[in-house]
Amino acid sequence: MSNSKEQTAAQNAIGNFAPKLVELTDSVLFGDVWERKELSPRDRSLITVASLVTGGNTEQLNFHLNYAIQNGLTEEELIETITHLAFYAGWPKAMSAITVAKEIFSKDL
Repeated sequence: MSNSKEQTAAQNAIGNFAPKLVELTDSVLFGDVWERKELSPRDRSLITVASLVTGGNTEQLNFHLNYAIQNGLTEEELIETITHLAFYAGWPKAMSAITVAKEIFSKDL
């Protein structure tokens, strides 16, 4: 990629450490899958956040909760999603996810 372009989240996170993973993230995941018209970006974000919560992958939630807001979800909808998932994904996973959400959403206060 040219130096004149702003770096992507993947480039910022893992840069030259894993260049193929950055390339796949940028070109396939976000350049193709996220751009498919069969689901809206809002729906993709909701699905992704739910998947991350149910898998206990809170390290990815920071980016995806912010991305979900950019894609039209509200903080209230995301909090409700995590609350709902407590009964399906497990209480500890939901509590871990809501802690991340609180940290992110409290920055806006």
